[in-house]
Amino acid sequence: MRRYRRLSALTGAVAATLALSIAAVAAQSAPNWPTRTVRFIVTLGPGSGTDIGGRLLSDRLSKKWGQPVVIENRPGGDGIVGITAFTGANDDHVLLLAPSSSFTAHPYLHKSVPYKDSDLIPVAQVSKTFVGITVPAAMPAKTLDEVIALAKQKPGQLNWASVTGANAFMLEGFLHSNHLDVKKVPYRNGVEAANDLAENRVQLYISAVAIAQPQIQSGRIKLIAVINTVRTPAAPDVPTAAEAGHPGLTNDGLVGLFCMPSFPAALREKIAADVQAVMESDPIIKDRLTATGQLYAPGGPAEFAKSIDEQRHTIATAAKSLGVKANY
Repeated sequence: MRRYRRLSALTGAVAATLALSIAAVAAQSAPNWPTRTVRFIVTLGPGSGTDIGGRLLSDRLSKKWGQPVVIENRPGGDGIVGITAFTGANDDHVLLLAPSSSFTAHPYLHKSVPYKDSDLIPVAQVSKTFVGITVPAAMPAKTLDEVIALAKQKPGQLNWASVTGANAFMLEGFLHSNHLDVKKVPYRNGVEAANDLAENRVQLYISAVAIAQPQIQSGRIKLIAVINTVRTPAAPDVPTAAEAGHPGLTNDGLVGLFCMPSFPAALREKIAADVQAVMESDPIIKDRLTATGQLYAPGGPAEFAKSIDEQRHTIATAAKSLGVKANY
């Protein structure tokens, strides 16, 4: 029995020493970063949910890190403009802040892209964006079914708008599956699309609820559905697309930080922990995210990567149902 106790104590001591060694190695592989200004390249324009969340984070993180954290908006090109700005920087103080919908549908929408999936390494999930379908206030349709009926009455006369890839892909699939002839109008800036929707220049828009929120609140456009798995607290009376009878139009928005492949795992964990710490220490962040149509949902690298894989599966399933094959 004494020998067993000695062995157990020795085993425990070895395990503790090993754990300390691993921690020390992790600390060494994550040096005193950052040592200079950090840039967050955002794939969407000012006023988007991602931009708002990023600016809330940048202010708090700059204080925690002791270095400036600046937002650099690079909208357009279905997210490719921002992504290539990030990959082209090749800088360990430049991170991509983007919804994963900026790229998860790219294989089905583009013949090729100037980046590889392995260039975008998940670091920290920040939020889940509520994605809504909106129409002009002047449009008589108030539900998805009424939009379908109106589009069938006016083939080729209605236009739809979007910015980010996955959301555009989901809406295009919805229109195609319902045999609707509605023309796409691409936009680089989501706020501009919301303004044009309010003026009835386009008649259907899919975007982060945050982008459309000012026009919704002013009564110039109507939110008729969200494509998330749950309703948004910002508009609890608005149904999900699944609740409205269209479960195929379901996709949770994911927003987070991505880094270069060269980032050590310990540094990614450090950044994720710092992001979560500043979010948890300041209730204003959660309140602002909720007010702008986002769900507070911080997470680490592994959790974020898993959620993105699930989104890829959702997009692949939608593509298969439409008979669309990946281009690469």
